[in-house]
Amino acid sequence: MKIYHNPQCSKSRQTLDLIRQAGVEPEIIEYLKQPPDVDELSEILKLLGLEPRELMRSGEAIYRELGLAQLQISRSEQLEILVAHPRLIERPIVVDGRRAVLGRPPANVLELL
Repeated sequence: MKIYHNPQCSKSRQTLDLIRQAGVEPEIIEYLKQPPDVDELSEILKLLGLEPRELMRSGEAIYRELGLAQLQISRSEQLEILVAHPRLIERPIVVDGRRAVLGRPPANVLELL
């Protein structure tokens, strides 16, 4: 099990706690320090059943600065933006084999445990 984690985020910390309470020690990927590459992010999105735009945090300053709400860009361009600006990636993401969930709310991770 892997968790794409931001230790500054309370939802991410809560999700990690739920995983540990279930007796699992996941691989922790601090995605702001180690962002996924385009292929990895594309695979994660496939597992989540989401498109890149759906994973973007629209409340982030960089979202507004880049004018992403108004931009009509391709899927591959969206992926490149998420990789270049990992702060835009919604968190936490938990991946277990061929399944993944977004830890918002943290209880979503229970589907994988």
